[in-house]
Amino acid sequence: MDCHHSVVRMSPFDHRLRRISAAKETGSDVQNSLTIEVPRVARLRGVTLRHARAGWLVLLAPSLLFLIAFTYWPVAQVVLEALTVRRFGGITTWGFGNFARLFADPHFARAALNNLAYAAGTILPSLALALLFALGLKRNTRLNTVLRTLLVLPLLIPLVAASALFIFIFLPGAGLLDYHLATFGFGETNWLGNPDLALGAIIAITIWKNTGYYMLFFLAGLAGVPQDLLDAAKIDGAGAVRRFRHVVLPLLGPTFAFVLIIALLNVLTQVDHIVILTQGGPSDTTSVLLYYIFQQAHQNHDFGLASAATVVSVAGLLGLSVISLRRLERGIHYES
Repeated sequence: MDCHHSVVRMSPFDHRLRRISAAKETGSDVQNSLTIEVPRVARLRGVTLRHARAGWLVLLAPSLLFLIAFTYWPVAQVVLEALTVRRFGGITTWGFGNFARLFADPHFARAALNNLAYAAGTILPSLALALLFALGLKRNTRLNTVLRTLLVLPLLIPLVAASALFIFIFLPGAGLLDYHLATFGFGETNWLGNPDLALGAIIAITIWKNTGYYMLFFLAGLAGVPQDLLDAAKIDGAGAVRRFRHVVLPLLGPTFAFVLIIALLNVLTQVDHIVILTQGGPSDTTSVLLYYIFQQAHQNHDFGLASAATVVSVAGLLGLSVISLRRLERGIHYES
């Protein structure tokens, strides 16, 4: 008969328990054994815990240093600068004077309103077009691959280079847009110099730039929709519109939540095309919050006002992001 021997490794704590059990069988003083063994186990556990903490600290130290140097410290500097009120004669005080000046500035109010109009004019059309293109190009065919590549190409072009390109497109009279519109009887149009058209031109550039980017996320979300649910809905008699509304759209809730946050960030942080094309004009019609901050910090050298505007902008963006996530996640359900 073959005998198989297995070796069971026991922890130091198990050895001590066995010795205490042996002490019970031999009639030894169990209380003395416990008095000797429990402090030793506690010491071993304390040493192990200290080693674990030291290991975690060593592993996290590079990331913590990076976050402190490039995230937390700049944020703290902006908040401190926003609360620092500098007066003539080098007098510095603490308070909310910069915020009072900010809300009393009509240029800030105009920039905030322009940013709201810019957000409404870019986010909704961009997301709608991105979802429409994703639905139409979700099948892997050669034609769809070419079309998807063409839609994603604007993402690869830097916004500064794209703005320089659109200067020639919007050039009054000699630009590409006016050249083609002239065939339909339209006259010369100053797209970037007309206060009624300048913000619309900026919105059109943003939609052209971001739609393909958002389409990629929707394509990934559509790939995660179970085909079994679509087939079951089709068997139950649901048409294409009903399948999209009751099956696809609810399952795209997490994708919508993510893309909406990205779109809000882009609305607040994309300002290169405004600097290149209009510089906030004409008559502040294209001045948005980030361009206002740029003007106050680098042109007027009013860092307190620029920091206060930054704090207000980031706080507003954070609030909108939280509200959007909560509203979208109410209709999101996951299978267990």
